[in-house]
Amino acid sequence: MKCARCEASIIEGEERKHLGRTLCEDCYMDALSPAKTCDPWAVHSAKSFGKNLGGKFELTGLQRKILGILEETGGAPPEQLVERLNIPPMDLEREIAALRHMEKVRGELRSGRKYIRPW
Repeated sequence: MKCARCEASIIEGEERKHLGRTLCEDCYMDALSPAKTCDPWAVHSAKSFGKNLGGKFELTGLQRKILGILEETGGAPPEQLVERLNIPPMDLEREIAALRHMEKVRGELRSGRKYIRPW
């Protein structure tokens, strides 16, 4: 059996049903709690937490790679980041949301296309 969203194989009994679709556990969790880049409370919480750390957030390896690519390129479309990092789009969305809440990245339109760029 395959996930209707990411097409990963699902072991019998491990599938989840959501809105009539059969999903793997990861996609099910994403469907129930999608990443939100524009969340004022998350930004406030991250800023408050960051003040306690002297403004220095502890980033994951993937977050550091994303920031490195964005600093190198000055910004990139999400598809390019997915390709360069070889990760699923859902993983990128989660990391971008976290980085956005820390005010490390932001989105912008360039020639009608969505780009992620350093803050």
